[in-house]
Amino acid sequence: MIEREEHELHCPYCGEPFTALVDPSDTGRYVEDCPVCCRPIEFEAVFDPGMGVYLRLKRDDD
Repeated sequence: MIEREEHELHCPYCGEPFTALVDPSDTGRYVEDCPVCCRPIEFEAVFDPGMGVYLRLKRDDD
């Protein structure tokens, strides 16, 4: 079983910080609501050989 990684992020809508748990073996896109303002955030998990897994966050209206 692969351990999920913690990522400290900021909501692209309200700017508030929050923590997301990411499975490093699961790259792709998914939508999750901000735990503060409840607006939908599109997460894109990307694997980079030099950086590992990193997240791109997008607003629903981007």
